[in-house]
Formats: sequence, C-alpha cells, structure tokens
Amino acid sequence: MRPNPLADALAFMVKPSAFTPVFDALLVAAIFLAVLVWRRQPAQRDARHAGIWLMRVLTGCMWWQQTTWKIPPNYDGLTYFLKQMTAHAAIPLYGDFVGAIVLPNVRLFGPLVWGIEIVVAVSLLLGLWSRAGALIGLLMMLNLWLGLYSADGEWPWTYFMIVIVQVLFVIDPPGRVLGADALLRRHRLLG
Repeated sequence: MRPNPLADALAFMVKPSAFTPVFDALLVAAIFLAVLVWRRQPAQRDARHAGIWLMRVLTGCMWWQQTTWKIPPNYDGLTYFLKQMTAHAAIPLYGDFVGAIVLPNVRLFGPLVWGIEIVVAVSLLLGLWSRAGALIGLLMMLNLWLGLYSADGEWPWTYFMIVIVQVLFVIDPPGRVLGADALLRRHRLLG
C-alpha cells in the first residue's frame, strides 16, 4: 500500500524509537507554548499567527524526521548522500572537499550533522531562538542544494524551496508567533 502524507506523518509520530517520546514531548511543548502565548497576547489570536505557527512546527517536524536516519553510530544513509555530493556537487571544488575531508571523517562529522539538525528542529518546534535556528537550517539546506544539485533522482528546487522557507524565517523569526521567542521578547530577554 502506498502511504499518503497523513498516514506517513502519523506513522512517523508513533514509530517506536528511543527518540519518539522526545519528539512527542516537543510537540506537546509547542502546543503548550502556542496556547500560553495565545492567552497572554491577544494580538496573536488570528488566522495569520496560527498559520505561521503551523508552518514553523511542520518545518521543525521535517527537520526532526531527517535526524531519525542519522542517529549515531549508524551513518550508512549519510555516507550514501555524502558520496552523492562528492559526485554531483554544483561546484566541483565543494564535491572535492566533501570527498576528501567530510566522507573519510564521517565518524566525526556524522554526530555533528545529527546534532545540528536536532538544534534546528528543537528551535523551530518550540519557537526558541528561531532566527538562529532558521539561519543554521538555511546553511544546512544550502549545503544540500549545492551538494546534490545534479544527483540522479534529486530535484534541486526541492532543496531551494526549503532554503526560501528558511530565509523567510531568518527575516521574520517565526518563534515570535505563538512560540517561546514571543514570551522571551515580551520579557525583554530577546531583541
């Protein structure tokens, strides 16, 4: 049976894993924060704010899901994509760098990639320091866009569309909408 997006998302959310309870707790926290801000800040009680919240949380879910196939010490999937980047990078020098430095040291770079993606996911899910999280996500997506630009079966515009979302989140931090950044900003802890 072919999965549909709703069934696929539900399966991901309940898939037995050591990290499923962490993801579920983050989702509950995202909802809790949204309700808290909704109650405390009447200006955020409209469809626009709810829509931005939903886009932020869904983007955070996408980042979290991408971490699930990179959990240390399994780097088979990451190694495959690093090899693709070596062979298909838009800028040959970048492909050479990935092939000569990153790929042979995947045991060092693997946990780094995984950790960075966890940070981006948590930042966007909770709306916590969301401009910084979006900026890091933007850099990660530029990496993929340039690295997998001409890889078979990849459509470079997919990565570029995520780059656009991340740029929008850097310009207008989505955590200020029904997220932790809205609370921090109100208490002058965030600029």
